[in-house]
Amino acid sequence: MSLIAVSKFALRKKVSVIFCSLTGKDTMTIKNKKTLAKAILILGAALGSALISTQASFAGSLHMRTGKVTSQPIGHYEFCKIYNKECNVRASNTSPTKLTRKRWSEIIEANAYANTQIRAVTDEQLYGVVEKWAFPKTAGDCEDFALLKRHLLVSKGWPESSLLITVVRQKNGDGHAVLTVRTDRGDYILDNLEDRVEPWANTQYTFLKRQMPAHSGRWEDILDTRNLTAALK
Repeated sequence: MSLIAVSKFALRKKVSVIFCSLTGKDTMTIKNKKTLAKAILILGAALGSALISTQASFAGSLHMRTGKVTSQPIGHYEFCKIYNKECNVRASNTSPTKLTRKRWSEIIEANAYANTQIRAVTDEQLYGVVEKWAFPKTAGDCEDFALLKRHLLVSKGWPESSLLITVVRQKNGDGHAVLTVRTDRGDYILDNLEDRVEPWANTQYTFLKRQMPAHSGRWEDILDTRNLTAALK
């Protein structure tokens, strides 16, 4: 059994399902969070060398293809009114960040910390409104997890242009938000529904739109043609 297969099996044995969507109900039932976080960090570090030193199996789809400027999610628009500096970051250099072992460890740590320390709840449960984006303290919806992970990585020196809040559609049709981390080895997804950090093309989501690397307050379409490509084969 490969290292990746062993890791997937181990995490499935450790983790119960965490459900978060922009419209559905959210629950989180994790036993022994400290043990889980430690296990995730160990497994992530073990996988680091393999992910960094080899090309992904989905060669040609390492990075998302994007299209035109699109509408900003209403929740992000309201968030930007409060945290203006978060939404006015402009970058002249939008090259993906070089993925080193140290950087990979930071990705794994940020994902594990948020997924184990924040309780998943809907905005209606927490704030009494359908949609509200905020930095979570003890609980939050999926976009709040993404905001926290972005903040943690920025504090480690990551450029904002490589950390993009991304809106996707789940297989059941529900909306969801994740954090896309852009690296020279590909785009990776940090997700509160999944404790593994996966290449974007390995996920089951349909990718809709994300923040623009050059301007954190603007959004762009994602041209997710994976299903079409698979159908033509």
